[in-house]
Amino acid sequence: MNTDITASAKPEYPVIDRNPPFTKVVGNFNTLDYLRFTTITGVSVTVGYLSGIKPGLKGPSMVTGGLIGLMGGFMYAYQNSAGRLMGFFPNDGEVARYQKRGLKI
Repeated sequence: MNTDITASAKPEYPVIDRNPPFTKVVGNFNTLDYLRFTTITGVSVTVGYLSGIKPGLKGPSMVTGGLIGLMGGFMYAYQNSAGRLMGFFPNDGEVARYQKRGLKI
């Protein structure tokens, strides 16, 4: 089974890396990715706290909500960063950065 998304869908933007490794994707996070990551985590902590009905449940539900938000926020930021590297999302900044380093795109 082929799990490479670029095998079935054609990217609309310049491709920097068809199959970027984890470290390259995380290293490519930009300010907006970090903002989305922290916003999703913060909202999840708040919702978790507010959903704790009894006072004894507010803390554990806040921690659980925060962990879910942390994982979800990271996955969302990772998806956007990987999408830019693979050419599925607008990637003008990445293209300029890689061309400045002398890498061929």
